Amino acid sequence: MGMPSGMELLVIALIVLLLFGGKKIPELAKGLGNGIKNFKNAVKEDDVVQETSEKIEGKEEVAKETKTSDTTKA
Repeated sequence: MGMPSGMELLVIALIVLLLFGGKKIPELAKGLGNGIKNFKNAVKEDDVVQETSEKIEGKEEVAKETKTSDTTKA
């Protein structure tokens, strides 16, 4: 079962057109595009939050090490 040929794709497109109508298809495509855009933005925001938390954790570890080394010197 491979990729559909050109004729099969045409039949599928005609069936979709009959099911949804000509006016509904652009709305569906727009909704799908917005969904994909929102998903990509959420992934980017999650990456930024994760990077920020890693930086904060790294700074906290450095601060703990500095405090520990200061108290052992005294």
